[in-house]
Amino acid sequence: MRDAVKTLFHPFDTHVLTPPAEGERVLFLGAEAGYTLPDGFGAEMEAVQAFRPLYNGLMKRGVDAQPEITGTDFDMALILMTRHRGQNENFVTEALSRLKPGARLVIAGSKEDGVQSLRKRLQSLEVETEHLAKYHAQAFWFARPDKADALIAALRVKPSFIADKFVTAPGMFSHAEVDAGSQYLARYLPKDYKKHAADFGAGWGYLTVALAELSPGIEGIDLYEADHAALNAARKNVDHLCPKLATRYHWLDLAREEVKSRYDLVVMNPPFHEGHAAEPGLGQAMIKTASQALRAGGELLMVANRGLPYEPALKEHFRTSGETARNARYKVLWGKK
Repeated sequence: MRDAVKTLFHPFDTHVLTPPAEGERVLFLGAEAGYTLPDGFGAEMEAVQAFRPLYNGLMKRGVDAQPEITGTDFDMALILMTRHRGQNENFVTEALSRLKPGARLVIAGSKEDGVQSLRKRLQSLEVETEHLAKYHAQAFWFARPDKADALIAALRVKPSFIADKFVTAPGMFSHAEVDAGSQYLARYLPKDYKKHAADFGAGWGYLTVALAELSPGIEGIDLYEADHAALNAARKNVDHLCPKLATRYHWLDLAREEVKSRYDLVVMNPPFHEGHAAEPGLGQAMIKTASQALRAGGELLMVANRGLPYEPALKEHFRTSGETARNARYKVLWGKK
């Protein structure tokens, strides 16, 4: 549990704020596991977490979470900030649009999350806030104005449109531009490929579209992604750009959950961060998952930063493996079952 989770509930623990009572409804955006509800916190809570590993952590703790917001007319909103400024601002707009007038928003984050910047941004929009600091993080709160449309419009960060064809949004990996590693891998994707492929860590669909454009006769591509919002964006992008492509979409934690289908080709640009923490082992775990998801003779094609030690994992889990290309920043690696 990171410090900001404890900080979020500290105002209730110390009776600075009155906990929401039984019969009230609370929206919890960016929810993470590990908290203990303060005494008197009797409200029904709708926990929302779009990142599959954190969602799974909530479910294991008995929190009935979901990846998208469904309700309205909440009596309170809790927001646990991320490190994405635009995503944090959109959390606030979502809460404002779903709260009752006068209902309180309670927000917590660390300096690295930009908590002070968000508070100053709200103050510049004439929102009066109160705050306290605890556990190396800060919590602040304010009441939803009776008329919030202007505030929502000022804060909302609209989706991006990049490379003249892809729609993305803040919080997604490489939401403002096509990732350079994915672009490099796309140069080495097979042409006129016919069999069934999977895109591991598909993001908002760049590599799937690149492979489909190079191989219009491909049997199909399954997309796997841990970020539910990015997977929804991929669905929209692929449906628009490759309407004839046979696809299936899987919201999955590829480092910890089983892939039940089998493929002839897996392409991937694995992340090496999970949430706030750097996880060099994440890509190695995805290499193992890819090996298990491939049929005999199937191939993994992946890109990575040059300094990441993925070659031992490829040798361990594949019959043969090697390097296709490298430049100053990236390397394209392969493994064959």
